[in-house]
Amino acid sequence: MSKKDGFSLSQDLLERCQKRAPQYDKENRFFQDDFDELRDAGYLLMTVPTELGGHGMSLAEVARVTRQLAYHAPATALALNMHNYWGGLCADLWRAGDKSVEWLLTEITKGEVFAAGHAESGNDIPVLLSTTTAERVDGGYRFNGRKAFGSLTPVWTYLGIHALDSSDPAAPKIVHAFMPRNTDGSTIKETWDVLGMRATRSDDTLLENVFVPDKYVARVVPAGAAGLDHFVLGIFAWALINFGNIYYSLATRARDLAVEMVQSKKSMAITRTMAYHPEIQHGVAEMVLRLESILPQLESVATDWSNTTDHGAEFALRIIAAKYNAVESAFRVVDRAMDLSGGFGMFKKSELERLFRDARAGRFHPANASLTHELIAKMTLGINPDEQPRWG
Repeated sequence: MSKKDGFSLSQDLLERCQKRAPQYDKENRFFQDDFDELRDAGYLLMTVPTELGGHGMSLAEVARVTRQLAYHAPATALALNMHNYWGGLCADLWRAGDKSVEWLLTEITKGEVFAAGHAESGNDIPVLLSTTTAERVDGGYRFNGRKAFGSLTPVWTYLGIHALDSSDPAAPKIVHAFMPRNTDGSTIKETWDVLGMRATRSDDTLLENVFVPDKYVARVVPAGAAGLDHFVLGIFAWALINFGNIYYSLATRARDLAVEMVQSKKSMAITRTMAYHPEIQHGVAEMVLRLESILPQLESVATDWSNTTDHGAEFALRIIAAKYNAVESAFRVVDRAMDLSGGFGMFKKSELERLFRDARAGRFHPANASLTHELIAKMTLGINPDEQPRWG
């Protein structure tokens, strides 16, 4: 709930989203009904400042509502986070006095939907580097490349993209821009048939000599960690912290399902329910202990971020660590819930089966385990992440 205007999601709406989630997953279909209802409820306006027509919610406040939705419909919450993180980081800049991306916030109030085009094959350092190319031309840039994991494909109207401008090899730049839908040279490829988070419809977008005018170019920064300005750091904060919150809520749901199951499940070998089996109790305790360690870290980072506009580079380590701990622990909670289900979790009719597949997706989100360990170690050891050679 927002402290500013009382925004919240009704329980009836949340339950409708929960009821529709299994069918969306089964049919590999976009959550259109959820999207329509949540848009009408104001969910896509959470991050926009009240002065511009939104709900004016901070990262910490949005995180709480995101958790609420993710408990009922994790794929829906995940996809919509891709829109909300653009609004959130631009609102943070706006409140800090940077009005360069106010246009984006205004477009959101008009009903425009923003998506994320960061993932690329062959690039293990997303956002900071890119296999997509940007060429400076009169009035803007031309982009060539392929973007994957483009959640909200059926409904986005702007795709946030980044690309490498290597026209000066000694000083390569990353160009961050927003491409309107149906821009000449852009093509959507329906590639999304995956293990989990299927309702997000995260299809690929091809960019072939796509022209984006300067008015939609948000930042041009040095390539690599040197380009971690407030705009780029905001991507990390709003995306990764809410990734963590989504998978935390997903795991909480799995815990609740497992607890409910063992409280009614019986065995001929014991006189009471399986809730009295010592190993079942051990497993439940393991889930609770992991969940108890996730939320305080996520809330601490989100609250500290929300309470200041002076976001130093030290936030990067805290953001990456919180996301990593959340998604790794969440997966283990869901895996343990599957163990406690006694085999029922294997069946498609079990909600645990879907949650298990969805939980695995969290470990694919940037920063993945490999990049997380590299960046945290280098920052801790005082090694510049941009130093070459990368290792050795």
